[in-house]
Amino acid sequence: MTELTKRNVLKLMSAALVAASAFAALPGMAFAAGTITVLNWQGYGTDEAWSIKAFTEKTGIEVVHDYYSSESEMLTKLRTNPGAYDLVVLNAARCAQAIAEDLLQPIDFSKVPNSKTVDNAFLTNPNFSKDGTGYAVPWVWGMTSLAIRDGMPVPDSYAALADPAYKGRVAFDDDAIINVGIGALMTGQDMNDPKDLAAVIEALKSIKPNVKLLWSTEDQWNKSFAAKEFDLSVFWSGGSVRSKRNSKLPVTFVVPKEGAVGWVDGLGIPASAPNPEGALAFANWMIDPAFYVEWATKVGAPASANTAAIDALPADDLSRQVHKAEYLKTMSIMSALPDDRREAFNNIWQEVKAFYAE
Repeated sequence: MTELTKRNVLKLMSAALVAASAFAALPGMAFAAGTITVLNWQGYGTDEAWSIKAFTEKTGIEVVHDYYSSESEMLTKLRTNPGAYDLVVLNAARCAQAIAEDLLQPIDFSKVPNSKTVDNAFLTNPNFSKDGTGYAVPWVWGMTSLAIRDGMPVPDSYAALADPAYKGRVAFDDDAIINVGIGALMTGQDMNDPKDLAAVIEALKSIKPNVKLLWSTEDQWNKSFAAKEFDLSVFWSGGSVRSKRNSKLPVTFVVPKEGAVGWVDGLGIPASAPNPEGALAFANWMIDPAFYVEWATKVGAPASANTAAIDALPADDLSRQVHKAEYLKTMSIMSALPDDRREAFNNIWQEVKAFYAE
């Protein structure tokens, strides 16, 4: 756990007191009573017991959850259970699809006052809006980029993945969409819609002499890195924070000149939500600096889309150090992929993996 400064200790004496002070700082804001049902991944921020308790004590709104195990399941639940959910967590890559299917209602941002300090790059993301109207409150974000063992030269380009200096010392996330995206960035293309797929394949195949490991879980990555099986890897920003803070691994997260593969999750209100007012109040709490600092420092969290929340973290917090504002200018955010393009990306990665195995 990152040590808190005296200033932050005073500010975060307890979760309940912090939550109360946060809501008290919103004069004149009316809250709906009743119950809201949140649809999310289990254990992903919205269902923290201490947070729900503080929110309910202040607003009178009870929060219950339903969960999904995949984004496709999330969309199916929205389609087949009208009136069941008040708030849904969805990735920007799926939000546009939900908007197109009329599964979400527009957000009244005047009732989400904390959105005033959400980074504009997220608020204006085309996946979260339609015809200039926002359909999701940007919540948290992260990146996939490079991680390098401390003490080694810090790479400034994804080209380092093919550098002979890392022969047999590179690890890849076994994810087709991520790796095709990186191949696109390596060849100067749009990672969501590369036109020259042959160039992407060639770039990924050029890394073959260096590939030591294709990893699929954070635990596998940590154990293999600790065993010194590799030095350079495609990795997640949040994973690097946890690896350094919790596992004490000597790793540095790097965003090269081509930019990171970025993602952002939003908070949407289903079109048939029975308690949209309560959902807006909860969305406002989810992006509140008081909630975020407690979640990030005591539990561990992705980066907040709210710059005020990031700025409220202790100066030495690893998440604050990794998730720098300047990366938002170069980061490419993953968008929804048509089925044919997703299939093409999967086929490319299967071809590249077979090549690695030869």
